Amino acid sequence: MTIAFYGIPNCDTVKKARKWLDDAGIAYTFHDYKKEGADPALLRAWIADAGWEALLNRRGTTFRKLEPEQKEGIDAEKAVRLMEAQPSMIKRPVVVSPDGILIGFDADRWAEVLG
Repeated sequence: MTIAFYGIPNCDTVKKARKWLDDAGIAYTFHDYKKEGADPALLRAWIADAGWEALLNRRGTTFRKLEPEQKEGIDAEKAVRLMEAQPSMIKRPVVVSPDGILIGFDADRWAEVLG
C-alpha cells in the first residue's frame, strides 16, 4: 500500500510524521505544498470528507496575520480560497490512504488506520 502524504518539508509535525511512516515501513508519495501548491478540487474533496474546520489551520501564524475581514464569514468555499492562496494554512500533514483521510499527526490514530 502506498499512501499520499501532503505537507511542507520543514514543518516539525511533518518531520515527525514522515519519521513515523519510515519507521513503520509504510510507503508514501510526498506532495510539497510549497513547491506544488494546493489543488482546490482536492481541498474540496477533503472538506467534503472531514469538514473545513478540521482542515484550515487557524492557529498558525499565516492565518493569524490575515486581516480581520479575511477571517470573518469563513465557509467551505472561502476556506478553499484561503488555503489555495496560502497552503501554509492547511493543517499538516494530510494523509490519504485507501482507508480515508488523516489530518494532523496522531501516532495512535495513525497506527489504528495505517498500521
